[in-house]
Amino acid sequence: MISAILLAAGESKRIPFENKLIKNFKNKPLINYILKFLVKSKVKKIIVVLGFEHSHIKKIILKSKKIKLIINKNYRKGISSSIKTGLKKINKKDKGFMVVLSDMPFVRSIHINKIYNSILKKDNLVHALKYKDKIGNPIGFNIKVLSKFKKIKGDIGAKYMVKRLSKNTNFIKVSTNKIFKDFDLKKDFNLFE
Repeated sequence: MISAILLAAGESKRIPFENKLIKNFKNKPLINYILKFLVKSKVKKIIVVLGFEHSHIKKIILKSKKIKLIINKNYRKGISSSIKTGLKKINKKDKGFMVVLSDMPFVRSIHINKIYNSILKKDNLVHALKYKDKIGNPIGFNIKVLSKFKKIKGDIGAKYMVKRLSKNTNFIKVSTNKIFKDFDLKKDFNLFE
């Protein structure tokens, strides 16, 4: 099985007084864009790691049998703590897993499935989407990488593993870097309306 860990625990510090995951983009909460395409994808289990304002996000989040919610009480310790929280729900007998960011509304099922198929068919430790020289999220991993994540701290995420394991990474070409756009600022919500 290949699962996805959706990171949704951050504090949205660059958008004052608002949680970007709850904020509407084209009449829908931002988090539900990526969730919709994860649910439609080949991924069997979606582990959503909540933290900051988790009770608010739970109310608006898409419902699906694939989705499992988990709370990271240490979310203030950075993205690495959320990845580690999600990894606790990964079965060591699985083929692999993906780390997915919840503020990227342009990632589609086709991109998720490309990573899924790569994990399934290739023995590389890392499976990353690439447009020209740019590497973006989501990122897939062989189950053998699981132990390497135990040592990460602070705001170190999945891209760190791509740098560390670049010689053992299958780079999957995509036709646009628009899918790598993450929404961090208030203006991002208006730019793409």
